[in-house]
Amino acid sequence: MSGPRIAISMGLDLGRGAAGGLRAGRDTLYLDTRYAEAVVTAGGLPVLLPVGTPEAALDGLDGLLIPGGDDFPPPAGTPAKWPHEAFTIAPEAQRGFDARLVSAARERGLPIFGVCYGMQLLALAAGGQLVYDLPTERPGAAAHGAGEHGIECTPGSRLAAALGTLRCQVNSRHHQAVAEPGEGFRVTARSSDGVVEAIESVEGFALGVQWHPEDLEGDLGDRLFGAFVAAARDR
Repeated sequence: MSGPRIAISMGLDLGRGAAGGLRAGRDTLYLDTRYAEAVVTAGGLPVLLPVGTPEAALDGLDGLLIPGGDDFPPPAGTPAKWPHEAFTIAPEAQRGFDARLVSAARERGLPIFGVCYGMQLLALAAGGQLVYDLPTERPGAAAHGAGEHGIECTPGSRLAAALGTLRCQVNSRHHQAVAEPGEGFRVTARSSDGVVEAIESVEGFALGVQWHPEDLEGDLGDRLFGAFVAAARDR
């Protein structure tokens, strides 16, 4: 089987704390299989990268996928206004590893696709800012923690071209969001309450979406993965 080789960052569970993690006392690597399946469906070959893999592993690969994950911690010194129970912080090793992968992929000109946490990481890596808890910081926003809602895409954007529409329904399960997309990125979709739902790079292919196309009903998710894998094939 041939096709562009797509690096996928694996998640890290530290197996500690009261809940014991996925395996009590063991650090565990994991990946929702739907990400790999979506890449295969789009014609790509998934290559899983465990946390700690050297960035040189991207040499010879054709694209980078950063899947959904846990939360980013509010900046040090921020007033304690966010409810503690709202946060499940991604391990520092995970966040640092993914940030290094994004930097290395951009240096190599690899197409990047970020999903939920992955989109937020793209923004932070570009010097952008996050909304750390929507119910607290944007009390007028609709519920984004579960269910579906509509989005509107920017005409002429890479996102709109991939989806083939300017308006659609997406699945939603997040309480953090992008506030500012960072240098070299622009916002290309919002929900009706103004929450940022997608960003993309001004140059090259780097696309982030706040929803979960890997398990979105219908073919819109396939279209996004298809556009990403096609960009990896064409680079």
